[in-house]
Amino acid sequence: MKRKTAKSPGGLTLLGKSEFGLPKSPAEARLETFANQYARRNYWIHIDCPDFTSLCPVTGQPDFAEITLDYLPGELCVETKSLKFYLASYRYEASFNEEVINRILDALVQACQPRRMILRGKFAARGGLALTVVAEYPDNPNPGDSHL
Repeated sequence: MKRKTAKSPGGLTLLGKSEFGLPKSPAEARLETFANQYARRNYWIHIDCPDFTSLCPVTGQPDFAEITLDYLPGELCVETKSLKFYLASYRYEASFNEEVINRILDALVQACQPRRMILRGKFAARGGLALTVVAEYPDNPNPGDSHL
């Protein structure tokens, strides 16, 4: 995953441009950020991705999930088109659900250094079981405090 930070909206490379195709893997994707003009204020940003897909590393079957992201930004915010492309890059990535969510969280934290971030992946049932993975930054000091 490549990181690109824009000091102004004019520095973003994906927004407003249709010539960019979807990245073939998360390693090729770019998470872009922009300056948070309200960094002195604590406020939450909530993003829903209801159509996330990745691949089961054992069966090769698609895993479908709704991913929700909640974060308290620091100096930077994640630009949403680059986030959309980054998440779509997992479409052909074979990984266990737990790994997918933790990798996405790590990439987002690296890109924007939030004060706090919670990423949830609610995966569709397969074999009669549905799985939800919740990963947080910084690590939850009270693991018994469930965010499910």
